Amino acid sequence: VAWKTGLWYWNTQNGPGTMTGHNAMVNGAGFGQTIRSINGSLECDGKNPAQVQSRVNNYTRFTQILGTTTGNNLYC
Repeated sequence: VAWKTGLWYWNTQNGPGTMTGHNAMVNGAGFGQTIRSINGSLECDGKNPAQVQSRVNNYTRFTQILGTTTGNNLYC
């Protein structure tokens, strides 16, 4: 149930952002927009820069492990 709920949110809900996390990644809005869509009201616009930086660091690390690039717009 938790996995299905996470997938449902990723694909269908904007949260505090302007698009779903899925749309942000496939349409070039970038990782920063996924942060805004999921936790934006708690982390974006200077509310928790350390947490945002931690997310970006982890995302960057995983993209390097997978041998791909991060793309633009890493921060919300």
